[in-house]
Amino acid sequence: MDMPVTSAAAAKRPRGRPRKTQEDRDDGNRRRALVAGAAKLFRRQGFDATSTRDIAAAVGMQSGSPFYHFKSKGALLYAVMEEGMRAAIARLAKALAQVEAAADARERLGVLVRDHFDVLLGPGSDFIPVMLYESRSITPRQRAQLADLQGEYEAAWVPVLQALHADGRLRADVKLARLL
Repeated sequence: MDMPVTSAAAAKRPRGRPRKTQEDRDDGNRRRALVAGAAKLFRRQGFDATSTRDIAAAVGMQSGSPFYHFKSKGALLYAVMEEGMRAAIARLAKALAQVEAAADARERLGVLVRDHFDVLLGPGSDFIPVMLYESRSITPRQRAQLADLQGEYEAAWVPVLQALHADGRLRADVKLARLL
């Protein structure tokens, strides 16, 4: 005798282990390891040529384990980009906070440039090429969110460049200089 399904919710319940909550997602640093491992592989092989099995193997997980932390490979790609930008923003804020308040705009520009090179070439910099070459693989909404983060990162440069421009030490247009 067949038992009737008592609710629609029971029929739609997802299989497997429940996804982690926002608070629990870095439990044991596995998520962080996945993001770092994926960034390296996406940079080296490209998003399309990298499988979740490759990513799992790179961080010593079972092939299905990344789905415990991320809904899809695309969600992992976005996490690489987003977390890379957030880390760059935090690193920039920390570098600027270490500069004395009395420092002139030229000194602040030096700090910005050194920090930017660390973002581009230092540890954890794999997200930059991934952002440049794989942005077509994320959704328009995700691209817009990353653009907001990029704007936040670039905003730190504007007052410094404006001060240099006002002093006559920067002859270029401030907006153009920021892009450089």
